[in-house]
Amino acid sequence: MKIGILTSGGDAPGINATIRGVGKTAINHYDMEVIGILNGFTGLLEKDFVSLSDKSLSGILNLGGTILGTTREKTFRKLVSSPDEKDRQQIKNAYHELGLDCLVCIGGNGTQRTSWMLSEIGLNVIGVPKTIDNDVYGTDVTFGFDSAVSIATEAIDRLHSTASSHRRVMVIELMGHHAGWITLYAGMAGGADIILLPELGYNMKVVIEKINQRMEAGKAYSIVAVAEGIEVPGKERPALYFARKIEEVTGFETRETVLGYIQRGGSPTSYDRNLGTLLGGHAADLIYERKFGRMVSKIDNKITDVALKDVAGKLRLVSPDTPLVLQGQRMGISFGI
Repeated sequence: MKIGILTSGGDAPGINATIRGVGKTAINHYDMEVIGILNGFTGLLEKDFVSLSDKSLSGILNLGGTILGTTREKTFRKLVSSPDEKDRQQIKNAYHELGLDCLVCIGGNGTQRTSWMLSEIGLNVIGVPKTIDNDVYGTDVTFGFDSAVSIATEAIDRLHSTASSHRRVMVIELMGHHAGWITLYAGMAGGADIILLPELGYNMKVVIEKINQRMEAGKAYSIVAVAEGIEVPGKERPALYFARKIEEVTGFETRETVLGYIQRGGSPTSYDRNLGTLLGGHAADLIYERKFGRMVSKIDNKITDVALKDVAGKLRLVSPDTPLVLQGQRMGISFGI
């Protein structure tokens, strides 16, 4: 069998570990031929690829980013969803001209939706969930999340000392457009006093009251962790908005930090390396068993798989009854509600 591997969407720590997991299992255990398709779905259309061998897959386990390159797939998705058979045929032709028996698509929600659409037009596809946001439906965790949380937690840890020294309120903005998993986990692990998530919303009066209560109780500073996707008036970044409002209302000196793309870069944690390796290996198993149209996943601490059709177009979001939210509330942490 001959398989292709591509990476699509935003980069995340652990992609290379996953490529390695798929490729080395396919080559060494199943004697498959493996190619790496460059620059996502664009590379598939352009038939831009490199041959992957056991040797070329060595030495990439600890590398951040992706050795195959990545792009967003909006233009490609228009082709695959086009009512014009000629558009879809371009994709089929590229797939067959590469001689593929299966295409492994490593990516987040958009990529898994596109993967399902490819399976719907008759191509053999396996999806592997990847995103630091941890919002892919059908899996309890995605690789990249643990690395991002570790980076964000360290940043919050560092803010504690400067906040305490200057008796300031520190607002830190973390990644997560629709889902607040990074902010929740890093905020809890870093000892944030207020954690604001897109799914839960917020009441500014509640936020202000919490900060005032802390100061009145003799606590010299407060840490506010906010997800980038939370809605605020106007076009300000959430960190800037909350820092400005908090200082205006309370009079306490307030500073903001936007952590940004640092959360996506660098070497993956050991957890993400091992998770990517396990997911990649299971993808190779599914290909050998000819069980296509599936996404590998981790559910209840077991490596398994789910149908792409059950994943496409859905998000895994934080809910009010998420255990870490409930425990945080029991400890006096404010979620702004």
